[in-house]
Formats: sequence, C-alpha cells, structure tokens
Amino acid sequence: MNHSPSGTAASPSLAATPLPTHQRERDGQWLLIAGGVLLGTIGVFVEEAGQHPLVTVWFRCAFGALALLAWCLATGRGRELLLSGKARWVACATGVLMVMNWAMFFAAIPRTSIGVATVVFHIQPIWVIVIGALFLREAVSRTQWLATLAALGGLVLTTGLLDGAAATGASTQASSGSYLAGVLLCLGGSLCYAGVTLLANTQKTISPYAMAMWQCLVGTVALAWAPWVLGWPPLGTAWGWLLGLGVLHTGLAYVVLFAGMARLGLGRIAVLQFVYPLTAVLVDWAVYGRTLSPVQLAGVGLMAGALWTIRRPRLAS
Repeated sequence: MNHSPSGTAASPSLAATPLPTHQRERDGQWLLIAGGVLLGTIGVFVEEAGQHPLVTVWFRCAFGALALLAWCLATGRGRELLLSGKARWVACATGVLMVMNWAMFFAAIPRTSIGVATVVFHIQPIWVIVIGALFLREAVSRTQWLATLAALGGLVLTTGLLDGAAATGASTQASSGSYLAGVLLCLGGSLCYAGVTLLANTQKTISPYAMAMWQCLVGTVALAWAPWVLGWPPLGTAWGWLLGLGVLHTGLAYVVLFAGMARLGLGRIAVLQFVYPLTAVLVDWAVYGRTLSPVQLAGVGLMAGALWTIRRPRLAS
C-alpha cells in the first residue's frame, strides 16, 4: 500500500450493475491512471508539510484511517474488517512493515528528490522475485532473471551516482553522503514493501480495503507517541498538507485504485502502475524545477521495461 495496493476489490455498489467489457476496461484504465497521478503528487505534500518523517507517517495513518472509515460507512463494508487468527497477525505485521516503508520513503525525499526517491522505490518487485526464489523456492524463469539484472542496472543509472547527477539532484544542499543515505533509505523502504506483498499473498482472503485499513490503524497506534515527542506541526498550512496525505493519498487514491484494478487484467495493471513514478518525475520538474539527467532517464526506461517484463501474466507462473 505505499504507494499502490496489490490485489483487487470492488465495492458492492460498483458491482451491482454489470457493465459491458469494453466499458469496464475503459473505466478501469482511467481510474488507475487517476490513482497513479494522484499518488505521484505525494512528494509535494511531504516536502511542503516539512515535518519529521515519523510525524508525517502518523498523520497519514490517522487521517487515512478516518477517510477509509468514512468510505466503509458509506458502502457497508464493515464486515471485511473483522479478521481473526492468522489473518489478524498478518494484517498487523504488514502494518508494521508499511509504517517502516513510509518512514524510510518520506525520509529519503529531502535527501534525494521526489523523482529519484519514487523511481528507486519502485524496484520492490525485484525483491519479491529474489526473496521468493531464494527462500520460498518459487520458480523463476530465465527471462525473469535477465529482467531482474536489467532492472538493477537501471536502478544504478537512475540514482545518478554514476554520472554526477546526485551532486545536483538533491532537494536540499545535501552532501553526497546524505544523498547516498537517501538512496539506501529508499531501498530499505522497497524491501519493507516487498515484505508486505509476500505476507499479503499468504492471506488472500483479506480484501485490499481491509488490509489498507488495518495498516492505517496499526500505524496510528504504533506511532501515537511521535507528535508528542518529535513535535506537533504548527497551526497553519502544514496541517492541510498532512490532511491531504491521509484523505487524498490514502483514502481517495486507494478507493480509486481498488475500483480500477477490479476492472482490468494483470497485464494492463502492470503497465498502468508506471503512471505513478512518471507523474512523480514530472511533478518534481514542474513544482521544484528538478530534472533527471539523460543517464538517469535511460535508467528509468530500463527499469520500466524490465519491470513490465517481470509483471506480465504469462511470466508470473
């Protein structure tokens, strides 16, 4: 859920009146594009709020939980939240990993840039492939391994560490050491999100909505101390940016993405998920004037092609 939910779910109201296949797919595409564009603006909200990463995460969880609760009450999906046994523990564990993921990602943004942090984070499908092959004995095709190597090569180029772009790409006057720390934080966050994906796949009976809600609740409880210890945001615009993180980038974005995924096949979902990092790069340029170097852009293209190859349905088995 850091950034886009894995899985599909449709609300009862959406499923009540069946739509023609072509209309469902068209609507699903636009919903997924809208959700990706919305998530692509998250970096601006993080930077403009200007709070400690853990405080930012707590507000996102708290406001996100309230937004998702409102949607729950409007659609009558409360029963989905009633988990027990192993499902409850999995939901709690993914909540802890998601909090760590968000904290690392938010801490990486001011050390690198919105575009670099978002693109680097999207290497997480690679960790799912590697962990699945090494520890879960899942079959991985030769094409997937080649695509994995290509994606890692694209990742190295995207960071800007090879062509000197890192020296000018940070959003602050950060040292090269701070920039490298930001890249490592992003990689750590992507590993946490890979853990979320793997855990969620062990309990496929948990709907994406329920998983998102439990993650927000876990984060709200686990980080309740953060604003008291690290400081509350001053009254003013910071609260508006933090409210947007919860309501727009957690509540609204996930509702839109869930509805879109429910209308599309895995192939189109895999392609349209790249709307998020592409938007982040464009937003970083439009708002802050930060651009990626030609080498970094080549790395983004290499990553996108490799990840699309890995996510194609016929390579999933």
